[in-house]
Amino acid sequence: MAVSTAAVIETSGSTGVPKRVVLSEEALRASANATAHALGGPGQWLLCLPAHYVAGLQVLVRSHLAGLPVEWVEPGFDAEAFAAASDRLTAERRYVSLVPAQLARLVEVGEQSEAVRAAVARFDALLTGGQAMPAALADRARALGYTVVRSYGSSETATGCIYDGYPVGATRTRLVDGVLEIASPTLADGYLDAPELTDAAFRVEGGTRWYRTGDRARIHADGRVEVLGRADNVIVSGGINVSLDRVEAAVREVPGFEGAVVVGVPSEKWGHVPVVVVGGAPSLDEWLVDGHRADDVLASIRRLVRESIGVAAQPERIAAIERMPLLASGKPDRRAVTRRVASGD
Repeated sequence: MAVSTAAVIETSGSTGVPKRVVLSEEALRASANATAHALGGPGQWLLCLPAHYVAGLQVLVRSHLAGLPVEWVEPGFDAEAFAAASDRLTAERRYVSLVPAQLARLVEVGEQSEAVRAAVARFDALLTGGQAMPAALADRARALGYTVVRSYGSSETATGCIYDGYPVGATRTRLVDGVLEIASPTLADGYLDAPELTDAAFRVEGGTRWYRTGDRARIHADGRVEVLGRADNVIVSGGINVSLDRVEAAVREVPGFEGAVVVGVPSEKWGHVPVVVVGGAPSLDEWLVDGHRADDVLASIRRLVRESIGVAAQPERIAAIERMPLLASGKPDRRAVTRRVASGD
Protein backbone atom coordinates (compact mmCIF):
# COMPACT_ATOMS: atom_id res chain seq x y z
CA MET A 1 0.00 0.00 0.00
CA ALA A 2 1.34 3.45 -0.93
CA VAL A 3 2.57 5.83 1.76
CA SER A 4 0.07 8.42 0.50
CA THR A 5 -2.92 6.16 1.25
CA ALA A 6 -5.26 7.68 3.83
CA ALA A 7 -8.23 5.32 3.55
CA VAL A 8 -9.40 2.16 1.84
CA ILE A 9 -13.15 2.05 1.25
CA GLU A 10 -14.90 -1.20 0.38
CA THR A 11 -17.63 -0.62 -2.15
CA SER A 12 -19.94 -2.81 -4.17
CA GLY A 13 -21.48 -0.02 -6.25
CA SER A 14 -24.72 -1.26 -7.78
CA THR A 15 -23.32 -4.59 -8.97
CA GLY A 16 -22.65 -6.37 -5.70
CA VAL A 17 -19.04 -7.11 -6.73
CA PRO A 18 -16.80 -5.92 -3.83
CA LYS A 19 -13.90 -3.59 -4.59
CA ARG A 20 -11.52 -1.79 -2.22
CA VAL A 21 -10.99 1.81 -3.27
CA VAL A 22 -7.69 3.44 -2.30
CA LEU A 23 -7.97 7.14 -1.40
CA SER A 24 -5.07 9.48 -0.69
CA GLU A 25 -5.05 12.32 1.81
CA GLU A 26 -4.80 14.73 -1.12
CA ALA A 27 -7.98 13.34 -2.71
CA LEU A 28 -9.93 13.54 0.55
CA ARG A 29 -8.75 17.10 1.19
CA ALA A 30 -9.54 18.19 -2.37
CA SER A 31 -13.06 16.80 -2.06
CA ALA A 32 -13.70 18.41 1.32
CA ASN A 33 -12.41 21.79 0.16
CA ALA A 34 -14.50 21.64 -3.03
CA THR A 35 -17.61 20.88 -0.96
CA ALA A 36 -16.98 23.78 1.42
CA HIS A 37 -16.54 26.17 -1.49
CA ALA A 38 -19.61 24.89 -3.35
CA LEU A 39 -21.89 25.10 -0.30
CA GLY A 40 -20.84 28.59 0.76
CA GLY A 41 -18.15 27.92 3.34
CA PRO A 42 -17.15 25.48 6.08
CA GLY A 43 -19.77 24.47 8.61
CA GLN A 44 -20.68 21.92 11.24
CA TRP A 45 -21.83 18.51 10.06
CA LEU A 46 -24.35 16.06 11.44
CA LEU A 47 -23.28 12.46 10.77
CA CYS A 48 -26.16 10.23 9.65
CA LEU A 49 -24.24 7.75 7.48
CA PRO A 50 -21.79 4.96 8.40
CA ALA A 51 -18.27 6.36 8.68
CA HIS A 52 -16.82 3.35 6.85
CA TYR A 53 -18.58 4.49 3.66
CA VAL A 54 -17.08 7.35 1.71
CA ALA A 55 -19.95 9.80 2.31
CA GLY A 56 -19.75 9.22 6.06
CA LEU A 57 -15.96 9.41 6.04
CA GLN A 58 -16.09 12.75 4.24
CA VAL A 59 -18.33 14.17 6.97
CA LEU A 60 -15.45 13.47 9.37
CA VAL A 61 -12.83 14.90 7.00
CA ARG A 62 -14.82 18.09 6.37
CA SER A 63 -15.38 18.55 10.09
CA HIS A 64 -11.68 18.06 10.85
CA LEU A 65 -10.61 20.60 8.23
CA ALA A 66 -13.23 23.07 9.50
CA GLY A 67 -12.05 22.60 13.08
CA LEU A 68 -15.59 21.85 14.25
CA PRO A 69 -16.93 18.90 16.29
CA VAL A 70 -19.13 16.28 14.67
CA GLU A 71 -22.56 15.46 16.03
CA TRP A 72 -24.32 12.26 15.02
CA VAL A 73 -27.61 10.43 14.87
CA GLU A 74 -27.72 6.92 16.32
CA PRO A 75 -28.11 4.01 13.86
CA GLY A 76 -31.67 3.30 12.81
CA PHE A 77 -32.50 6.67 11.29
CA ASP A 78 -35.35 8.48 13.04
CA ALA A 79 -36.67 11.96 12.18
CA GLU A 80 -37.28 12.98 15.79
CA ALA A 81 -33.78 11.83 16.77
CA PHE A 82 -32.42 13.83 13.83
CA ALA A 83 -34.16 16.96 15.10
CA ALA A 84 -32.86 16.38 18.63
CA ALA A 85 -29.29 15.88 17.38
CA SER A 86 -29.50 19.04 15.28
CA ASP A 87 -30.16 21.01 18.48
CA ARG A 88 -26.64 20.11 19.60
CA LEU A 89 -25.06 21.88 16.62
CA THR A 90 -23.48 25.19 17.59
CA ALA A 91 -21.99 26.62 14.37
CA GLU A 92 -23.75 29.22 12.25
CA ARG A 93 -23.62 27.05 9.14
CA ARG A 94 -24.82 23.46 9.38
CA TYR A 95 -24.79 20.62 6.88
CA VAL A 96 -25.79 16.96 6.60
CA SER A 97 -25.25 14.17 4.07
CA LEU A 98 -28.21 11.88 3.46
CA VAL A 99 -29.41 9.11 1.18
CA PRO A 100 -32.82 9.59 -0.50
CA ALA A 101 -34.56 7.18 1.90
CA GLN A 102 -33.50 9.34 4.85
CA LEU A 103 -34.61 12.52 3.12
CA ALA A 104 -37.96 10.87 2.37
CA ARG A 105 -38.42 10.16 6.07
CA LEU A 106 -37.61 13.77 7.00
CA VAL A 107 -40.14 14.93 4.41
CA GLU A 108 -42.88 12.56 5.58
CA VAL A 109 -42.48 13.53 9.23
CA GLY A 110 -41.82 17.19 8.45
CA GLU A 111 -45.17 17.41 6.67
CA GLN A 112 -46.82 16.45 9.97
CA SER A 113 -44.46 17.92 12.59
CA GLU A 114 -43.54 21.61 12.69
CA ALA A 115 -40.70 20.87 15.12
CA VAL A 116 -39.05 18.44 12.71
CA ARG A 117 -39.71 20.69 9.71
CA ALA A 118 -38.10 23.68 11.43
CA ALA A 119 -35.08 21.65 12.55
CA VAL A 120 -34.43 20.32 9.04
CA ALA A 121 -35.07 23.69 7.37
CA ARG A 122 -32.37 25.20 9.60
CA PHE A 123 -29.68 23.30 7.67
CA ASP A 124 -27.83 25.23 4.99
CA ALA A 125 -27.64 22.11 2.81
CA LEU A 126 -29.05 18.59 2.80
CA LEU A 127 -26.47 16.94 0.56
CA THR A 128 -28.35 13.98 -0.89
CA GLY A 129 -26.80 11.21 -2.99
CA GLY A 130 -25.95 7.55 -3.12
CA GLN A 131 -28.70 6.75 -5.61
CA ALA A 132 -31.20 8.52 -7.85
CA MET A 133 -33.68 10.79 -6.10
CA PRO A 134 -37.23 11.14 -7.48
CA ALA A 135 -38.00 14.69 -8.59
CA ALA A 136 -41.26 14.57 -6.64
CA LEU A 137 -39.34 13.96 -3.41
CA ALA A 138 -37.07 16.93 -4.05
CA ASP A 139 -40.12 19.10 -4.78
CA ARG A 140 -41.83 18.06 -1.53
CA ALA A 141 -38.63 18.75 0.41
CA ARG A 142 -38.21 22.21 -1.06
CA ALA A 143 -41.87 23.00 -0.37
CA LEU A 144 -41.04 22.47 3.32
CA GLY A 145 -38.16 24.92 3.10
CA TYR A 146 -35.46 22.24 2.97
CA THR A 147 -32.29 23.18 1.08
CA VAL A 148 -31.70 20.03 -0.95
CA VAL A 149 -28.47 19.66 -2.94
CA ARG A 150 -28.30 16.65 -5.26
CA SER A 151 -24.88 15.03 -5.11
CA TYR A 152 -23.36 12.73 -7.72
CA GLY A 153 -20.14 10.83 -7.17
CA SER A 154 -18.73 7.58 -5.85
CA SER A 155 -16.00 6.13 -3.68
CA GLU A 156 -13.72 6.47 -6.72
CA THR A 157 -14.24 10.26 -6.68
CA ALA A 158 -13.95 10.56 -2.86
CA THR A 159 -17.75 11.14 -2.73
CA GLY A 160 -19.80 13.75 -4.59
CA CYS A 161 -18.03 15.84 -7.21
CA ILE A 162 -21.11 17.07 -9.12
CA TYR A 163 -23.74 19.09 -7.23
CA ASP A 164 -27.13 19.79 -8.78
CA GLY A 165 -25.65 18.77 -12.11
CA TYR A 166 -22.57 21.00 -12.07
CA PRO A 167 -18.98 19.87 -11.39
CA VAL A 168 -17.48 21.32 -8.20
CA GLY A 169 -13.90 22.34 -7.50
CA ALA A 170 -11.47 21.38 -10.25
CA THR A 171 -13.66 18.53 -11.50
CA ARG A 172 -13.96 18.13 -15.27
CA THR A 173 -16.31 15.90 -17.22
CA ARG A 174 -16.56 14.43 -20.69
CA LEU A 175 -18.43 11.73 -22.58
CA VAL A 176 -16.75 8.77 -24.27
CA ASP A 177 -19.18 6.63 -26.24
CA GLY A 178 -21.99 8.16 -24.20
CA VAL A 179 -20.42 7.18 -20.87
CA LEU A 180 -19.46 9.84 -18.33
CA GLU A 181 -15.77 10.21 -17.48
CA ILE A 182 -14.43 12.42 -14.69
CA ALA A 183 -11.06 14.09 -14.15
CA SER A 184 -10.49 15.56 -10.70
CA PRO A 185 -7.91 15.90 -7.92
CA THR A 186 -10.40 13.88 -5.86
CA LEU A 187 -9.89 10.67 -7.86
CA ALA A 188 -8.89 7.49 -6.06
CA ASP A 189 -5.48 5.94 -6.67
CA GLY A 190 -7.25 2.79 -7.83
CA TYR A 191 -8.38 -0.52 -6.38
CA LEU A 192 -6.31 -2.32 -3.76
CA ASP A 193 -4.51 -5.38 -5.14
CA ALA A 194 -6.59 -5.26 -8.33
CA PRO A 195 -4.46 -3.81 -11.16
CA GLU A 196 -6.75 -5.07 -13.93
CA LEU A 197 -9.80 -3.42 -12.37
CA THR A 198 -7.80 -0.24 -11.87
CA ASP A 199 -6.62 -0.16 -15.48
CA ALA A 200 -10.19 -0.70 -16.72
CA ALA A 201 -11.61 2.18 -14.68
CA PHE A 202 -8.77 4.74 -14.74
CA ARG A 203 -6.68 5.91 -17.64
CA VAL A 204 -4.26 8.74 -18.41
CA GLU A 205 -4.77 10.66 -21.63
CA GLY A 206 -2.76 13.73 -22.60
CA GLY A 207 -1.40 14.00 -19.08
CA THR A 208 -4.89 13.95 -17.53
CA ARG A 209 -6.17 11.05 -15.46
CA TRP A 210 -9.79 10.08 -16.15
CA TYR A 211 -12.20 7.81 -14.29
CA ARG A 212 -14.79 5.94 -16.35
CA THR A 213 -17.95 5.99 -14.24
CA GLY A 214 -19.98 3.40 -16.15
CA ASP A 215 -22.93 5.81 -16.20
CA ARG A 216 -24.55 7.05 -19.37
CA ALA A 217 -24.97 10.81 -19.34
CA ARG A 218 -25.70 13.94 -21.30
CA ILE A 219 -23.62 17.12 -20.92
CA HIS A 220 -25.55 20.28 -21.75
CA ALA A 221 -24.14 23.43 -23.35
CA ASP A 222 -23.84 25.16 -19.96
CA GLY A 223 -21.82 22.27 -18.53
CA ARG A 224 -24.68 20.69 -16.59
CA VAL A 225 -24.37 16.92 -16.36
CA GLU A 226 -27.53 14.84 -16.67
CA VAL A 227 -26.95 11.26 -15.57
CA LEU A 228 -29.18 8.85 -17.49
CA GLY A 229 -28.39 5.56 -15.75
CA ARG A 230 -25.93 2.71 -15.75
CA ALA A 231 -24.53 1.80 -19.14
CA ASP A 232 -24.78 -1.87 -18.20
CA ASN A 233 -28.33 -1.72 -16.79
CA VAL A 234 -29.94 -2.13 -20.20
CA ILE A 235 -32.08 -4.91 -21.66
CA VAL A 236 -33.10 -5.65 -25.24
CA SER A 237 -36.88 -5.96 -25.49
CA GLY A 238 -38.32 -6.75 -28.89
CA GLY A 239 -35.05 -5.71 -30.51
CA ILE A 240 -35.00 -2.30 -28.78
CA ASN A 241 -32.51 -1.24 -26.10
CA VAL A 242 -34.33 -0.25 -22.90
CA SER A 243 -32.60 1.53 -20.02
CA LEU A 244 -33.99 0.04 -16.81
CA ASP A 245 -32.70 3.04 -14.86
CA ARG A 246 -34.75 5.35 -17.04
CA VAL A 247 -37.88 3.22 -16.59
CA GLU A 248 -37.26 3.12 -12.83
CA ALA A 249 -36.93 6.90 -12.65
CA ALA A 250 -40.29 7.29 -14.39
CA VAL A 251 -42.00 4.71 -12.16
CA ARG A 252 -40.65 6.35 -9.01
CA GLU A 253 -42.52 9.53 -9.87
CA VAL A 254 -45.79 7.65 -9.24
CA PRO A 255 -47.04 8.22 -5.66
CA GLY A 256 -46.38 5.14 -3.57
CA PHE A 257 -43.70 3.82 -5.92
CA GLU A 258 -40.84 6.04 -4.70
CA GLY A 259 -38.86 2.98 -3.57
CA ALA A 260 -39.70 0.71 -6.50
CA VAL A 261 -36.98 -1.17 -8.36
CA VAL A 262 -37.20 -2.07 -12.05
CA VAL A 263 -35.40 -5.18 -13.28
CA GLY A 264 -35.31 -7.11 -16.54
CA VAL A 265 -36.53 -10.70 -16.69
CA PRO A 266 -36.50 -13.21 -19.58
CA SER A 267 -39.49 -13.32 -21.92
CA GLU A 268 -40.10 -15.94 -24.62
CA LYS A 269 -41.85 -13.35 -26.77
CA TRP A 270 -39.71 -10.23 -26.29
CA GLY A 271 -36.34 -11.53 -25.09
CA HIS A 272 -36.48 -9.52 -21.87
CA VAL A 273 -39.12 -7.26 -20.31
CA PRO A 274 -39.07 -4.70 -17.49
CA VAL A 275 -40.76 -5.67 -14.23
CA VAL A 276 -41.56 -3.24 -11.40
CA VAL A 277 -40.72 -4.65 -7.96
CA VAL A 278 -41.96 -3.24 -4.64
CA GLY A 279 -41.03 -4.39 -1.16
CA GLY A 280 -42.96 -4.65 2.07
CA ALA A 281 -45.66 -7.23 1.37
CA PRO A 282 -45.78 -10.88 0.28
CA SER A 283 -48.29 -10.12 -2.49
CA LEU A 284 -49.30 -7.17 -4.62
CA ASP A 285 -52.88 -7.25 -3.33
CA GLU A 286 -51.59 -6.81 0.23
CA TRP A 287 -49.21 -4.04 -0.86
CA LEU A 288 -51.89 -1.98 -2.62
CA VAL A 289 -54.04 0.27 -0.43
CA ASP A 290 -57.08 2.53 -0.71
CA GLY A 291 -58.96 0.07 -2.89
CA HIS A 292 -56.59 0.32 -5.85
CA ARG A 293 -56.76 -2.62 -8.25
CA ALA A 294 -53.52 -4.15 -9.48
CA ASP A 295 -54.63 -4.09 -13.13
CA ASP A 296 -55.52 -0.39 -12.94
CA VAL A 297 -52.23 0.54 -11.30
CA LEU A 298 -50.23 -1.42 -13.87
CA ALA A 299 -52.18 0.16 -16.74
CA SER A 300 -51.47 3.62 -15.35
CA ILE A 301 -47.75 2.93 -15.00
CA ARG A 302 -47.54 1.37 -18.46
CA ARG A 303 -49.22 4.43 -19.97
CA LEU A 304 -46.83 6.79 -18.16
CA VAL A 305 -43.77 4.86 -19.32
CA ARG A 306 -45.09 4.43 -22.86
CA GLU A 307 -45.71 8.16 -23.24
CA SER A 308 -42.42 9.26 -21.67
CA ILE A 309 -40.01 6.59 -22.95
CA GLY A 310 -41.62 4.30 -25.51
CA VAL A 311 -43.66 1.16 -26.06
CA ALA A 312 -40.78 -1.28 -25.53
CA ALA A 313 -40.10 0.18 -22.08
CA GLN A 314 -43.56 -0.61 -20.69
CA PRO A 315 -43.31 -2.84 -17.58
CA GLU A 316 -44.78 -6.28 -18.10
CA ARG A 317 -46.04 -6.55 -14.54
CA ILE A 318 -45.68 -5.41 -10.94
CA ALA A 319 -44.25 -7.86 -8.41
CA ALA A 320 -44.29 -7.55 -4.62
CA ILE A 321 -41.75 -9.15 -2.30
CA GLU A 322 -41.86 -9.14 1.47
CA ARG A 323 -38.36 -7.73 1.94
CA MET A 324 -36.29 -5.92 -0.67
CA PRO A 325 -32.78 -7.50 -0.86
CA LEU A 326 -30.13 -4.88 -0.11
CA LEU A 327 -26.39 -4.59 -0.58
CA ALA A 328 -24.18 -3.66 2.37
CA SER A 329 -24.35 -0.06 1.12
CA GLY A 330 -28.12 -0.02 1.57
CA LYS A 331 -28.80 0.04 -2.17
CA PRO A 332 -31.12 -2.54 -3.72
CA ASP A 333 -29.37 -5.77 -4.65
CA ARG A 334 -30.61 -5.85 -8.23
CA ARG A 335 -29.15 -9.24 -9.02
CA ALA A 336 -30.95 -10.82 -6.06
CA VAL A 337 -34.18 -9.01 -6.94
CA THR A 338 -33.95 -10.22 -10.53
CA ARG A 339 -33.36 -13.81 -9.45
CA ARG A 340 -36.36 -13.77 -7.12
CA VAL A 341 -38.72 -12.23 -9.65
CA ALA A 342 -37.53 -14.45 -12.51
CA SER A 343 -37.96 -17.59 -10.39
CA GLY A 344 -41.37 -16.53 -9.13
CA ASP A 345 -40.33 -16.70 -5.45
